[in-house]
Amino acid sequence: MFSWNGPRFCAILFLEVSERLLLLRFNEVYKMDKNVVDFLIRAKKATCAGKGAEAYSSRPNSHDLHYAEGSLKYIDTYLGGTKFAGEEALWEGGFPFWSMNYIGRVLSDNFSDDFLRETLLLVSEEYPFRGPLEHTNGDYSYKCTIKGDIHWFYGYEEIFFKGGAVFECAFHGGDIAR
Repeated sequence: MFSWNGPRFCAILFLEVSERLLLLRFNEVYKMDKNVVDFLIRAKKATCAGKGAEAYSSRPNSHDLHYAEGSLKYIDTYLGGTKFAGEEALWEGGFPFWSMNYIGRVLSDNFSDDFLRETLLLVSEEYPFRGPLEHTNGDYSYKCTIKGDIHWFYGYEEIFFKGGAVFECAFHGGDIAR
């Protein structure tokens, strides 16, 4: 016979309350406020853009870069080289709350990885996705188009050398919710 004040009921009630608290925490804590955006920018500058050290590969032949501060964690993982696809994601306390996917390719031998990294180091608080909307250094220029905001966005970036396209990358992402 089932008892409302027996151990089984208490365990079910505890699980239900715990799950609701977890869901409330998941939906309330993970807001892309200025502190989180600043963390994302520091993470990007310390990893791929800043030539950060790769972590252990999470999948065969993947390139993984990790950055953490307190309970916040950033992972950038990608496959390929001159043609590539990847994902950047943010976690707090082990729960994912934001992600960006990207796919790109080098179009010419005139591509400069150094110029791309220089550009990605200029990531801004207003557009913390890839690089700035525009950047030029010598014969290289970078253009980025973005629709949306940190919560839901997509974009496209290109690098030009003496006016000719040498690199392109499409990206999209936003908030993750349970």
